[in-house]
Amino acid sequence: MELNENARIDTDQITDRRGSGGGGGLSGIPIPIGGGKGAWIGLAIFLLVSLVGGGLGLNAMGGDGSGTGSGSGESLAQECAADDRLQQLECRNALYVNSIQDYWKDALPQHFGEQYAESDTVFFQQAVSTGCGNADSGVGPFYCPADDLVYIDLTFYRQLADQLGAPGEFAQPYVLAHEYGHHVQDLLGTEAEMRRAQQRDPNGANQLSVMLELQADCYAGAWAKNATGTDDASGQKIFKSITDRDIQEGLDTAAAIGDDTLQQKSGNPVDEEAFTHGSSADRQKWFRTGYDSGDPKSCDTFGSAI
Repeated sequence: MELNENARIDTDQITDRRGSGGGGGLSGIPIPIGGGKGAWIGLAIFLLVSLVGGGLGLNAMGGDGSGTGSGSGESLAQECAADDRLQQLECRNALYVNSIQDYWKDALPQHFGEQYAESDTVFFQQAVSTGCGNADSGVGPFYCPADDLVYIDLTFYRQLADQLGAPGEFAQPYVLAHEYGHHVQDLLGTEAEMRRAQQRDPNGANQLSVMLELQADCYAGAWAKNATGTDDASGQKIFKSITDRDIQEGLDTAAAIGDDTLQQKSGNPVDEEAFTHGSSADRQKWFRTGYDSGDPKSCDTFGSAI
């Protein structure tokens, strides 16, 4: 994966709350890595939260990797205009967000006949207050449909590499593209339809959540296929190249955060009835489906379920 050093980073798509004091968090709650509003964690406050997660409590995230953000949008804009901007984690992630949103700006009307509405990504440290309630870093990255924002503590990538076994650089845009997949589901009404289906069939709630998650993985694959065609505001390409190795890193990340893999890593037997985000094999399958087709319309994980 090679980013274009001439691409302009639009930090207006980032809200930088690092160093702003957070939001009081909910520590120690184990949440599945992977993402949707259907992530059942036993607390009503989180019923509206889309989470990239899976089966492990993520509240023990450590140290370096989040950069030195001060919570100032102006500071981030200055940092991401510097010559070494592509060496900075927060600036690379801002550029990934730019690429993902540029893709959906065209793909949503082209494939679904709907206009895309941008969603900011919020960088935070340790804890954050959201439209869905207070959260801490333990929840991993997530999308909150109540305020239409994506949230991430960038130290999550360190845990993804060190604890969950997904060290590749392409794991980062994969995670963000998955979360923006939930934003697209929100815009299209897919999540709302899924929620109504869960209410009609509580026994099938987990399986419906799995379908939502796998669709977000598929949407991430569709973005990956088209990422080299995405541009900054001036028309500069954002990516020079994405290689087969990068796609394999995306597949490796999908495998690392599958429900079965996470259950085993936490010392529990595999329990398919408790899946909310999909097995490693299924997550890889649907990311690959989106990538191979390059068409988000191929991402019908629900069939006739909703």
